[in-house]
Amino acid sequence: MANKFALQNLKLLSGEKVDFVIDDRKISEIIPAGSSRLANSKNFSDCYVSSGWIDLHVHAFEDLQPYGDNIDEIGIKQGVTTIVDAGSCGADQLVDLVNNSRISKTNVFAFLNVSRIGLTRIDELSNMAWLDESKLMKVVEQYNDFIVGLKARISKSVVKEQALLPLKKARLFSEHTNLPLMIHIGSGPPSVEEILPLLKKHDIVTHFLNGKANNLFDRSGKPLPAFIDAINRGVHIDVGHGSASFSFSTGELAKRNDIYPFSISTDIYRKNRMNGPVYSLGMTASKFLYLGYTLEEVIHAITVEPAKRINRSDLGRIQVGDIANLSIFSVENTKVQLVDSDGESRVGNQIIKPRGVVINGEFITC
Repeated sequence: MANKFALQNLKLLSGEKVDFVIDDRKISEIIPAGSSRLANSKNFSDCYVSSGWIDLHVHAFEDLQPYGDNIDEIGIKQGVTTIVDAGSCGADQLVDLVNNSRISKTNVFAFLNVSRIGLTRIDELSNMAWLDESKLMKVVEQYNDFIVGLKARISKSVVKEQALLPLKKARLFSEHTNLPLMIHIGSGPPSVEEILPLLKKHDIVTHFLNGKANNLFDRSGKPLPAFIDAINRGVHIDVGHGSASFSFSTGELAKRNDIYPFSISTDIYRKNRMNGPVYSLGMTASKFLYLGYTLEEVIHAITVEPAKRINRSDLGRIQVGDIANLSIFSVENTKVQLVDSDGESRVGNQIIKPRGVVINGEFITC
């Protein structure tokens, strides 16, 4: 790869058209469109540029079944420069995910599963002996630049008879490591009214738009008081679409009640990438254009918001002098069938398509 190159005629979300000059992996100039005279240039008329897309909730440990996938297949090949694995691995296997990340191009971080066995089975919180604090603390200390939080899946099929005990243990782990919790909500018990009061500022509720009975809205379509209380004290909310956790009907309730900001993430793994309903971060983000969010709000939700959650604000901005991590994409005005996790289908009028990334200073076509 040449050390210096230009990306020409890109459109910022403000509508301004610019050229980017990348030199020695960094953004060296942002200049008016057409100003660059470098021989090594790539023209992107009619395309947008943003800071690199960040998918806050993926499953990127390829060896796991069913919840696994290849890092670059759900990263740079989909226009995503940074992925955050959401608890695929516990203390027993995190080193393998770290090693995989080192031979991949996509930037990778992880929420460490509070169960040492991770997703080697899907009831990983049903036995309290698997919540081993000494092993967890050792791994957090060893990989503190890789681990951005702790993950606990608090739903009936995962915790079984343990109810809230795994969450209470995870809360202690969070306090002892000074790391936030990402909490998966799903079918109860425990109910979301029991879960939410245990969450603190900087924690994350993922799957917040699921269509299950145990969701965050009451029968009249209003947000539960415990949900609003959690938001008001600084608990973050994340989409985590997945195969069972995004409902258009619930998304419409969130829009009607002005629930924003949040992060848009996929909960992607091999099966729902290849067979749907997720497919990609671009496709997931397009569903929020259909729901009525602006392009600026949608891109904010896959750049700035997730960057805050991993304490890497530099990855959510475009600034001269920073290492270049950029996503280049088009917004096509075309009819597109959009399907949620409940099998409900809607027809959208726009789709966001990745065209390329600059990953740590290297340009790659999607």
